[in-house]
Amino acid sequence: MAIKGVLFDIDGVLVTSWEPIARAADAVRTVVEAGYASGFLTSTTSLTQADIAMRLWQCGIPVEPEEIVTAAKLTAEFVKRHHEGARCWLLNSGEVQADMSDIEFAEESPDLIILGGAGPVFTHEALSRVAELMVEGVPVIAMHRALSWTTSAGLKIDVGAYLPGLEAVGHRDITVIGKPSERAFSTAAAMMGVGPREVVMVGDDVNADVLAGQAAGMTGVLVRTGKFRPETMEGLDEEPDHIIDSVADLPELLSSLTGR
Repeated sequence: MAIKGVLFDIDGVLVTSWEPIARAADAVRTVVEAGYASGFLTSTTSLTQADIAMRLWQCGIPVEPEEIVTAAKLTAEFVKRHHEGARCWLLNSGEVQADMSDIEFAEESPDLIILGGAGPVFTHEALSRVAELMVEGVPVIAMHRALSWTTSAGLKIDVGAYLPGLEAVGHRDITVIGKPSERAFSTAAAMMGVGPREVVMVGDDVNADVLAGQAAGMTGVLVRTGKFRPETMEGLDEEPDHIIDSVADLPELLSSLTGR
């Protein structure tokens, strides 16, 4: 099936700590001008769609808020479908409630716990309370399962590093909404107006971005920027479809794959 769209991860692919990666803006513009549908799928849980779009514009990357699929937006849609009317305790380092309209937030006596991105709010006391509520039967969902993200100050661990321990102590599975779940990729493809098999997924996380995108039917492209480390390639059960040095090399790769 022909490639009709490109789905970009943001952090580590287009920017690092909201500083543009070299020639990323040129690559995105080239992709759009070539007629490909474009979308942006991010695990960022500290900013709204509008905030992210504004920051990308400041980096020279013209993006509309509705082109951005955030973990918070995906989570809000899931909660409305499967936990309508639930009182939700949101544990997240970032103000993203604007992307989660129609959800009732309440820390006391919650019906549902929502885990967002890790950060200062992920204290020993808070995580202990999450585990205790899980034992009592309160369900938990996580906006994503990313293990880490990269900043200009170095690597930071993310919510995915905490989930196995919480599941073991709480004796319950935690439902993951964003990457690497298949629903995140299928939702993004639908937003772009194309099928998953018509999409190239570009990411810096070999598991959460690239191999998860391939499992959803997409063509995976791994970039050697952001959180990429050579060690992450060891012992993989599957290989990325393509590996490039940075997103700047994407137009050339697309041209070789499609002849456009």
